[in-house]
Amino acid sequence: MFEFSCPVCGMPLKRDSGSLRCPDGHCFDISKYGYVNLLRSNQSSQKRHGDDRLMVRSRSDFLEKGYYMPLLDCLCEKVSAFVSDGDAVLDAGCGECWYTANIFRSLKQKGINADFAAADISKDALRIGARREKGIACAVAGVNCLPVADSYCAAVLNIFAPCAGEEFYRILREGGCLIRAVPLKRHLMGLKESVYEHAYENEPENPEISGFEISDITNVTYTLSLDNAQDIEALFKMTPYYYKTSREGQQRLAALSRLETEAEFGVITYRKCAKYVE
Repeated sequence: MFEFSCPVCGMPLKRDSGSLRCPDGHCFDISKYGYVNLLRSNQSSQKRHGDDRLMVRSRSDFLEKGYYMPLLDCLCEKVSAFVSDGDAVLDAGCGECWYTANIFRSLKQKGINADFAAADISKDALRIGARREKGIACAVAGVNCLPVADSYCAAVLNIFAPCAGEEFYRILREGGCLIRAVPLKRHLMGLKESVYEHAYENEPENPEISGFEISDITNVTYTLSLDNAQDIEALFKMTPYYYKTSREGQQRLAALSRLETEAEFGVITYRKCAKYVE
C-alpha cells in the first residue's frame, strides 16, 4: 500500500481506523469520499483550490465516452515498460483519476501489482477520483509540496497538470521515471475556431526539465469527431476556455450539433539523472 508522509513533520503515515496517523501524533481523517486532506493551510492562500465542480464533472463525463482512449493506451504502454510489482507510483495532479484508475487496472491485467497513489489540489476532483478505484490512495495536496518521502517513487505521472520538476526529482528514486502528457500546439484547434473569431495555437512547451533526461517523446494525434451537443459542451466546459469566453462565443458553441477538432498530445518519458543540476 502506498505510504504518504505527514505534511507537518515528514514522518510516515499509517492507517489507524478512519484516519492516517504519524509517530509524532499528527492525525488526518479520511473523508467519506475516500481521500485524505494533506494540504496545509499555509501552502495556498486561495479560497478555491484547483478545478471546480463544473469542470470536473464535465471532464469526467467526456472522458467516460472514450474520446481520449488513444492517449490512455499510449500512457498504459509507457507506464508498463517501467513499473514492476511493488513499485510506488504517484499521479501528481490526478484530477478525477480517470487516467490513474485505468492505468492501475491495465497494469493489474498484465500481472503488475504496483502501489498507486493520486494527489490533486481540488477536493471536487477527488470526490470523484477517490471512488474510481479503492486500490489507489488519494490525497488533497499540491504538486509543489507532495506528502511523499524522498526517493520513494519508482514513477510519477503528470498528465495535463502543472509540472514541478524539482519536487518530482525529490520523490523519485534514482533511475525512476517521470511520464508527462501535454497538449501540442494544435490541440482542440477546431473547437477554438468554432468559438473564437481569432483562434490561436497553443504555445509550445519546452520539454527539458532540470535533473531529468528525456528517454522518449511520442506524439498521439487524431481527429476527434463529436456528433452531439452534449459532448461538445462537456469538452468545452472541461477546458479553461469556458471561463475566458464571451457570451457570443458561448452562443456560437451552443449552436453546434457536430464538431471535428484536432486531438494532439505529447507523451514525454524522462529518467531521473544521478545528480540534480540547477
